[in-house]
Amino acid sequence: MEADWLYNEVLVTEWDSEIRSLFPLENSSEDGSLTHIKGQSLEEHFYRLNKVREVFLYHFRSMDLTDWRKPRVLEHYDVTPEWVVYHLIEHESHHRGQIFQLLRELRSD
Repeated sequence: MEADWLYNEVLVTEWDSEIRSLFPLENSSEDGSLTHIKGQSLEEHFYRLNKVREVFLYHFRSMDLTDWRKPRVLEHYDVTPEWVVYHLIEHESHHRGQIFQLLRELRSD
């Protein structure tokens, strides 16, 4: 999730209270899987995604090249903002492929 990558890996800080309020539950369970947020409309989910993306882009656009490539030294690994963006693009591309595969399967039924 973008917010998790932004605050925990890139900014290495507590989450902004406005962003935290968009997530009524902890973002992951004890086994590390993401929490499914139930009982909200599609519009509420889109609002949350768009707001997180807006804040994410704000922080990333304010970085210079030095900060973009500066490793964040974390407990289990080091990561740069550059790698985080690469990882998120790769992840979203994977899910896009899954969505189109499901659509093909639905159309063939």
